[in-house]
Amino acid sequence: MLGRLSSAMGVRQLHREFLRAGANVMQTFTFYASDDKLENRGNKLTYTGAQINEAACDLAREVANEGDALVAGGVSQTPSYLSCKSETDVKATFKKQLDVFVKKNVDFLIAEYFEHVEEAVWAVEALKETGKPVAATLCIGPQGDMHGVSPQECACQAGQSRCPDCGNQLSL
Repeated sequence: MLGRLSSAMGVRQLHREFLRAGANVMQTFTFYASDDKLENRGNKLTYTGAQINEAACDLAREVANEGDALVAGGVSQTPSYLSCKSETDVKATFKKQLDVFVKKNVDFLIAEYFEHVEEAVWAVEALKETGKPVAATLCIGPQGDMHGVSPQECACQAGQSRCPDCGNQLSL
């Protein structure tokens, strides 16, 4: 119990530092907080993705309310995609996180740091189904994504996903 409490206190303090520095968005820090990623990393689901995402939303909202900040829930790439699961299965993984974000009424959603444009597009499509504003980032290099899709084609596919706030992070 003490470990959980001190971890929550640390996350809360980190949010407060961002708020104090002038941030107007508190991210939920839910990068890789899906059940499939937790299992992939050896966590026998001591905590489920839903539990982690709920606690993360609560901490972010608590601190956001201390200022005038928004809360952004985030999803990231999944082992389901890398295991060649279907589009339906991958979107179901995102949906588990999204159900929590909708329940906790985050202000907008971020699909972040996707190395495969196809999975990023699937994420954006799933996020848009919530009706909340969506932003997304790709992690691509000069040769494109991890499947060799060129940077130009990645931009085209991201644009076709109708995500007005899609960007990329250059990875060398």
